[in-house]
Amino acid sequence: MAGIYWLISKVMLFWHTVWDSILPDHRVLSTNWQWVLAIVFLVITVRVVLFPIFVKQIKSQRAMQAIQPKMKELQEKHKGDRETLQKEVMKLYQEEKVNPLMGCLPMFLQIPVFIGLLHVLRHLRPGMSDHSMELYGWTKSEFLSAVDARLFDAPIVAKFSSSTAELLKIDASSTTVKIVAAILVALMITTTYLTQRQMIKKTGWNTDPQQRMIQKFMLYGIPFFTLTSGWYFPIGVIIYWVTNNAITLAQQYWVLHKYPPPASASTSNTPFKGGAKKAADVKQPSGFGALFAKAREDAAVQQRTNGKGAAKATGAKANGTAPEAAGPSRAPKPGAKPINPKKGGAAKRQSG
Repeated sequence: MAGIYWLISKVMLFWHTVWDSILPDHRVLSTNWQWVLAIVFLVITVRVVLFPIFVKQIKSQRAMQAIQPKMKELQEKHKGDRETLQKEVMKLYQEEKVNPLMGCLPMFLQIPVFIGLLHVLRHLRPGMSDHSMELYGWTKSEFLSAVDARLFDAPIVAKFSSSTAELLKIDASSTTVKIVAAILVALMITTTYLTQRQMIKKTGWNTDPQQRMIQKFMLYGIPFFTLTSGWYFPIGVIIYWVTNNAITLAQQYWVLHKYPPPASASTSNTPFKGGAKKAADVKQPSGFGALFAKAREDAAVQQRTNGKGAAKATGAKANGTAPEAAGPSRAPKPGAKPINPKKGGAAKRQSG
């Protein structure tokens, strides 16, 4: 892992050098933006490197959607025989060259980066020896500058759970650290949930039970993990996580709108409030709006029906044919006098 720590340090120090040459030395809004932006651009660097894998992730998800009809057939055919179903599903994956794990690969590849940054920021502590300060390619001045770096007067190396003694060593206010950390943790949980919700809302739940379980873990499990563990992350790590989620949201939005899921991938089984979206993303009316919409639809159907009947009648007249009578004709015979039906004309006509 030392190689990862060294690589993460070098990328972050590179971006700090870049922004340090552009921005003023003093704090603005009680923030050392050189270090904050160094973490932000560390995320951007990682995402640029992983972009080809992200594209493969999207393609894998589309491939999984394409084989959903076959998956349903297998589930119906081998209902109750879980072992056979798993074998047939694996065989289907091999035949269609689909890797269900590809959907989680970008996240797994970012885990070492996250762990590396977490270790580096935890390593930034006051009172370290000169040798420790110079680990992973840092200089003593860079080390001390990072220890003193702040976001809205909260040190980026501090945590929500930092003790009073730890905060005194870096001259930080416990209240300020807790407020800034709490806001960032809330943003981390929200953006983590939204990144998964965005994808599932667009593509729908997977019909494969195992894949659906993975989707539910990604949607609910990871935000819960951030809720329980975010209080122990340094503020700099939470900045990394929030930035990464924001980029993921933007990236997914662009990909899903530029390359929308196939029409067959219905989202009718989405659990989110508001129901399913149709292919054109038209919202369905509810309440009185639904009643009015239903009435308009019925009127339109009746109008089309009447229109078709009128068209048939017009066509019959044009062809010189008349529709069949529902009962006996009351018209007089050729050459016969007109008969008044009130005076028993019908009976006279029959006797005549």
